Amino acid sequence: MMGLKNIILAIFIIAITIIVLISTLSVSNNQKETHMHRQTLLSKEPHRVSRFLAQNAKNGRNANAADHCNKNEEICKSQGSANSTMACCSNKCLDVAYDNDNCGACKNQCKFTQTCCGGECVYLAYDKRHCGECNHRCLVGDFCVYGLCNYA
Repeated sequence: MMGLKNIILAIFIIAITIIVLISTLSVSNNQKETHMHRQTLLSKEPHRVSRFLAQNAKNGRNANAADHCNKNEEICKSQGSANSTMACCSNKCLDVAYDNDNCGACKNQCKFTQTCCGGECVYLAYDKRHCGECNHRCLVGDFCVYGLCNYA
């Protein structure tokens, strides 16, 4: 009886070993196929560049590009109204009244939990003049808590 149990146990161990080997070979073949597929994707020639892009590459910079405001800041002012808060920051026309990265002036970045309202970095959760959103003023005597006036 003991000999029969040993034979069954040996067959069971051999079967498990075969299953593990087959699954390992299957995984390694999939990895090889993925690697080969990646190499074929990388080895393809790039698409043909359009005439427009090729012409810009020859001439250097595009004269009509959006980064022209450094030479003439009035271009930014003309995009807004007469009392516009547009300014040229990092070669781009930006509204410094509401841009978190350029609040009130170029490169004046608001802190993580602050928002730019009217060119000033404020905490919308606790500011009585900007409670929950810009220019939402709480009534006299009310407090701003969690962005709500008189929260309680």
